[in-house]
Amino acid sequence: MQVSREQLLHIANLSRLNLKEEEIDNYLENLQEILTFAEKVNSAPVDGLGETIGANNKYNAFRKDEVVAFDDIEALLQNAPSEEFGMFKIPKVIQ
Repeated sequence: MQVSREQLLHIANLSRLNLKEEEIDNYLENLQEILTFAEKVNSAPVDGLGETIGANNKYNAFRKDEVVAFDDIEALLQNAPSEEFGMFKIPKVIQ
């Protein structure tokens, strides 16, 4: 499918794009490449293929939330820029 300059300008107008004269040829070339690729995808043989929602049959593996005691708090907090009462202290973000 070939796109004319007038069609490109019409699409640009609908999209509220203010194309400069020197940009039109570049946009025309890019749009043509996109449409050529879409034609290739549309012509791909899909006979005999079933619907696929995902690439494999894996599913989300959720684990039960459990509270676990962490024994080495000092090692954890040694990388904290600031700490208070054995917890990370962060700057106030809401006034």
